[in-house]
Amino acid sequence: MSYLRTFLPWIVFAVLPSGSWQWGALAALVVAVVVIAQQRRTGTGWDALIIELGSAVFFAVLTVIAFADPHSGVHDYSAALSSGTLAVIAGVSLAVGRPFTLGIAKRTTPREVWGLKPFFRTNVVITAVWTAAFAVTAVVLALVAHSGHAHSATATIVQIAGFVVPMVFTVRYVAHVQAKAGQVAR
Repeated sequence: MSYLRTFLPWIVFAVLPSGSWQWGALAALVVAVVVIAQQRRTGTGWDALIIELGSAVFFAVLTVIAFADPHSGVHDYSAALSSGTLAVIAGVSLAVGRPFTLGIAKRTTPREVWGLKPFFRTNVVITAVWTAAFAVTAVVLALVAHSGHAHSATATIVQIAGFVVPMVFTVRYVAHVQAKAGQVAR
């Protein structure tokens, strides 16, 4: 559920009709701000809101562009820019030693595990996979947009795959790490 909440603004933007991209960007911005406010009220730390904060900034900028020039060329590349932005956010979180998944994982992991090297390493691996998935998705979406099919079923499938593949990897990798840790503990 944490990942769904984290990426909710991007999902909202992706599912709203592309003909009203200004309103999609604004709706995504509102969702990002609401998610951040709701999470902060429940005590969630800023480290668990890296993607959400980046989302709010991205959608604030996109909203301004979309309303200032609804026919901007940015529209055709907005999906690629979205994935590229997520790749940058995730990549920077790795580069500064604070993988964005770390804060999310802490929500469901006992505090005594947080300081262990395997916990950190698991989050580095998971964040690296998300970063790669976002980067590949951005490149493929840019190519699709460049070919004139920015708002096609192909683009939608690529966007969905860009979230589903790393999500499935995350679930399976965490299960693998937990099973391995269980075998070591015996």
